[in-house]
Amino acid sequence: MALIPGDTPVRAGSLRAWAVALRPASLPLALGPVLVGAAVAYLRTGDIPLALAGMAALCALLMQAITNLQNDIGFTVRGCEKVGARVGLPRATAQGWLSRRAVRRAIVVLCLLATALGLALVYYRGWPVLAIGICSLVAALAYMGGPKPIAYTPFGELTVFVFFGLVAVMGTDWLLTNTVGATSAMAGAAVGSLAAAALAVNNHRDAQHDQLVGRKTFVVLFGRSASVVLFGGLLVFPLLMCLALAWVYLQPVLMAPLVLLPVVWPLLNDFRQCPGGLAYNAILFRVFRLEFWFAALLATASILVRSF
Repeated sequence: MALIPGDTPVRAGSLRAWAVALRPASLPLALGPVLVGAAVAYLRTGDIPLALAGMAALCALLMQAITNLQNDIGFTVRGCEKVGARVGLPRATAQGWLSRRAVRRAIVVLCLLATALGLALVYYRGWPVLAIGICSLVAALAYMGGPKPIAYTPFGELTVFVFFGLVAVMGTDWLLTNTVGATSAMAGAAVGSLAAAALAVNNHRDAQHDQLVGRKTFVVLFGRSASVVLFGGLLVFPLLMCLALAWVYLQPVLMAPLVLLPVVWPLLNDFRQCPGGLAYNAILFRVFRLEFWFAALLATASILVRSF
């Protein structure tokens, strides 16, 4: 039995141990893009095939779970926990709460489930779905796996922006409508920007430790000041996209996510003045909540535009 600092004991192999590895607080990063993609599909066509939307959401959750488990075990395999003093959220395999073998088996099972679900979607929409699924699965495994993990490069935020934003939203729109438009591209860029902001917090928090273990993330290469600028840009950009969408459709209701501006500014200010260490975790969870509410507001506004 072991402890999360300042928390209750975690038993090896328990559901709590699996929760540490799966990180359920990150799930809005997976569901938000599907919600927005489905709403944009409805905005453009007036229809949402609910069965396909549900399958897309399940695929997104599986990809997020695979990514989180791969990150946990990839971190452990590389011995990162043994170098310096890390302040990030605990890794279940590094703490001995889950065995590497059990996590690898879970990854295989989830990959098989994602593949089976993906093949069902290919039946409905053809080979482009297969291409999207393969690229997404490779990215999920390669982020912290393989000889040259994406997490060891300055392209982590860009990868998240593409796959948790553009690919997820546009892919959902295409899956539901068999077409894709500029609207889903703009919405995807907005959602992806907030997903990338969450990773930017992670990397900013762990910069000192990442440098020790050889991870050349954006903040490690360009410095903490540049990282603050990046984070600020990633928070503000989605609001600008809402203005663009409202202008394209001449529908002020699409500016609904701007009500989050009073949340965005304090978040950026707190990030800039954060004392460091574990204090960044609270900011990370605030970004998760911000993306959830942004996606919910943008989706609701899109549905209202089409409905009325």
